Amino acid sequence: MATEVRLPELGESIAAGDVLKVLVSPGDVIKPDQAVLELETDKATIEVPSPLGGTVKTVHVKVGEKLEVGGLILTVESGGAAASTPNAAPAKAPAPPAAVATPSALPKAAAPKQELKPATAAPPPLPPPQSPAAPPKVQEELKLPRPTVAATPSVRRLARELGVDIYELTGTGEAGRIVEEDVRVYVRERLRQPTVAAPEAAPAAASAVPLPDFSRWGEVERKAMSSVRRKTAVHLSRSWTAPHVTNHDKADITELEQLRKKLEAKTTTKISTTAIATKVIASALKVFPQFAASVDMAREEIVYKKYVNVGVAVDTERGLLVPVIRNADAKNVVQLSAEIAAVAERARNRKITLEDLEGGVFTISNLGGIGGTHFSPIVNAPEVAILGISRGRMEPVYINGLFQPRLLLPLSLSYDHRLIDGADAARFLRWVVEALEQPFLLPFEG
Repeated sequence: MATEVRLPELGESIAAGDVLKVLVSPGDVIKPDQAVLELETDKATIEVPSPLGGTVKTVHVKVGEKLEVGGLILTVESGGAAASTPNAAPAKAPAPPAAVATPSALPKAAAPKQELKPATAAPPPLPPPQSPAAPPKVQEELKLPRPTVAATPSVRRLARELGVDIYELTGTGEAGRIVEEDVRVYVRERLRQPTVAAPEAAPAAASAVPLPDFSRWGEVERKAMSSVRRKTAVHLSRSWTAPHVTNHDKADITELEQLRKKLEAKTTTKISTTAIATKVIASALKVFPQFAASVDMAREEIVYKKYVNVGVAVDTERGLLVPVIRNADAKNVVQLSAEIAAVAERARNRKITLEDLEGGVFTISNLGGIGGTHFSPIVNAPEVAILGISRGRMEPVYINGLFQPRLLLPLSLSYDHRLIDGADAARFLRWVVEALEQPFLLPFEG
């Protein structure tokens, strides 16, 4: 019997993904839990298994397509035993010719089309033209003309300044004219009503402003955004709504670099600057807990996290990914170096999982391998701070009456000014600098 295999739930807030590879073809014999599809979601690549075994009859997806949860992947010809698999979708009877496609098989953004059925009773008569005008919101949605409102220009200006829709007011002046007192009474009544937090709006597109026709000036090429780039654009647009400030400083890591090289020669693990910074940040978050918090404006609360999971930005060919190092405070520098290297390799090879990308409280972005002196990283919302690291440089430093060559590491701390003040950020960054300048206090091993 033929059984449909559909895309299962992928995780919280993940509704779709882009098809990267189709791993089976019609006629292939597959086993239960065998991977049949590679799907790229917001930031992770997932292998989608088949819940049942059998012979692939039809493949319903192609590389490059966007597949939503519940979307049809395969039709598998299987025996009666396979049809009883718990996760398998039950076989459906052939639909009559006039049947309408089920909503689950349609994109969520489009409403399913339905056929009109003959009415069994006469429809109610239309309201006469003299009926009361529709409410303002209904008029706006239906593009109905609004009725004429009698009010002087000064009254209209007052309503605009106070954020009042003048069409919602009832005039008490002569012949129903709206006067200033009507506006003020309306505002006073509205202020007496209890306020209800508005639901969070859906993330806006990276740019809602229409672009000009660039082809007027020469040849252009358009390419669809990858899933990673699309999610990055939306996420960073939302992150940028928080008021950002960036503090800069430099750490003298001359002794730290010497110690790093000595210890690296004793171990098979390459000790990275990112791992050292991760350990320092993990300790700093215990001293400055507000840097591991989040701002909940809907409830007017600050959420302090008791765990120390540090995100590390990784540059991949698909875009920027931020895998999370969990319990970074409980690991030494060698352990952190090995874990960061392993998770970065998985990210570049599309083997990263959704769990690897969740639960961070603070992010580190190290561009030192590329170059630059300073930069202003964007906070990875809902976090409130991020540390940017640039390339270390030998610079003359005036010490005890003499200029000496010292290796200085540029640091950039961006933070959400709703929660963190400039003085707090300066103290946090100085604490990090002083920790890097005292390398013998860092737990490299053991």
